[in-house]
Amino acid sequence: MMTTRQDGDSWDLASGVGVTATMAAMTRAIASREGDALIEDPFAAPLVEAVGIELLTRLATGEQPPGDLVGRAAIDGAKARTRFYDEFFLDATAVGIRQVVILAAGLDSRAYRLPWPAGTVVYEVDRPRVVEFKTRTLAGLGAEPTAQRTAVAADLRDDWPAALSAAGFDPAVPTAWSAEGLLGYLPPEAQDRMLDTVTELSAPGSRVATESRPGNEEVKEGLDRVSARWRAHGFDFDHAAQRYLGQRNEAAAYLAARGWVLTGVSVRELFAAHGFSLDGDDLGMSEVRYVSGTKAAEVLSRSTRSSPPPGVPARPRRVV
Repeated sequence: MMTTRQDGDSWDLASGVGVTATMAAMTRAIASREGDALIEDPFAAPLVEAVGIELLTRLATGEQPPGDLVGRAAIDGAKARTRFYDEFFLDATAVGIRQVVILAAGLDSRAYRLPWPAGTVVYEVDRPRVVEFKTRTLAGLGAEPTAQRTAVAADLRDDWPAALSAAGFDPAVPTAWSAEGLLGYLPPEAQDRMLDTVTELSAPGSRVATESRPGNEEVKEGLDRVSARWRAHGFDFDHAAQRYLGQRNEAAAYLAARGWVLTGVSVRELFAAHGFSLDGDDLGMSEVRYVSGTKAAEVLSRSTRSSPPPGVPARPRRVV
């Protein structure tokens, strides 16, 4: 199961980088059972079970306690992150946005569990095998979307905007975009292309949410410790090998230079607000910053999108 990322690699939810989506759902399932009302994802456990990785299924269903394998910081981190993105979408629809795009949707179940206003269309973009699996599995469970869910089968390294357009996406109306837990799994140049494309497809008033996370050696060391714990349980998965570590453009600054007005909150601040502790944080969460904001400027042309326009500062002016 231990693989290293490379250009053009392929995966599903039980192999390669796709396993990270299954592990995220497994952690949400554990977090949902704790009953503190921060998150409630009733679909996480059955989706993990359907993927069929035995150890992850035992953890997701509660047959095996998380112990030190899924640490306290990781479980609380799932609560904080899920709540941040849930509230982002609810806030966006509260101001009238009815077009939503979830990039690299994986086993995200928001199209089924959030109270979307009438008329909301949720586009879920992911690889064909991923969207087909989730659609089929949730239908088999009798689950019904709470919005008009439209699955867009496309790899984010390919021409996903064409697939999104063919599915009915309208760039002339405001959109709420999420890129949750995604950027570190893209090569730096692919990250920039994706953020450029999101900008180009966003009408003024659109909203975006994502996170900025470090890619330094300390993060790799922490991920290696996590991988060692999993290997001790017979699960050979190299977490660091799934990411593109190293230098990349910081997402908030990059977006701000392209007309987005952003605010941000660090995981450390979210943990403090919820009374959580970052002790035992091997995932590098303490340096992660969640950012969200609104498109307030004209879209840059493709000929100028590779660098900020003259006079625009390299750092965002309204990131707090």
